[in-house]
Amino acid sequence: MKNLQIHIVISPELYIRNPEATALGKKIVGTSIGMIDALGFERFTFKKLGIEIGSNESSIYRYFESKHALLVYLISWYWSWVEYKLAFATANIASPELKLINAIQVLTQRVIEDNAFSFINEVLLHKIIIAESSKAYHTKDIDKENEKGYYKTYKRVVQGVSDFVLDVNPNFEFPHMLISTVIEGVHHQRYFSKHLPSLTDVEEGKDNIARFYNDLVLKTIKE
Repeated sequence: MKNLQIHIVISPELYIRNPEATALGKKIVGTSIGMIDALGFERFTFKKLGIEIGSNESSIYRYFESKHALLVYLISWYWSWVEYKLAFATANIASPELKLINAIQVLTQRVIEDNAFSFINEVLLHKIIIAESSKAYHTKDIDKENEKGYYKTYKRVVQGVSDFVLDVNPNFEFPHMLISTVIEGVHHQRYFSKHLPSLTDVEEGKDNIARFYNDLVLKTIKE
């Protein structure tokens, strides 16, 4: 996988100018990930980003209309990357149960940096998804943004893995609820394990979060 050069396509609705098309755009995206992780989304501003990259604040607005739009772009990029990993992990597998197990593994495993994408640090981006992504969804404009397709990659991931659930048990009534609960639950448990460890059962050297959700999914759909 390290030798693959995969191009992730993000909807033009999410930016003014495609950041992947220029060196400055890639620098804006890559640097913003590190800054949002370090500062938090509330304290992050385009002015601070401009200073960090040695460019005018106005140049950033040529790519994204607001820092909210940038956050939505980063979220979309992350879920497009997960979608690519799911496709890679489940290709050419005949067993519906093994395909589902592999998909759950992708959704729950610890993230490592993917060298196929040189300007994105997936480890830091994953930390942003865990800590900050709800700030993109919980807004007054969520319905309008949803209509524009801002969150379609996340919804495609949920739909794809839900289809795997139904391949194992066509009569299971709640596939979307199950998979979206797994995804959000994994994020909460990763966050708790770092900051509120008494709310988890994480043990050093054991990926109990992945084990728990894999067990949860398989037992739930078979009952």
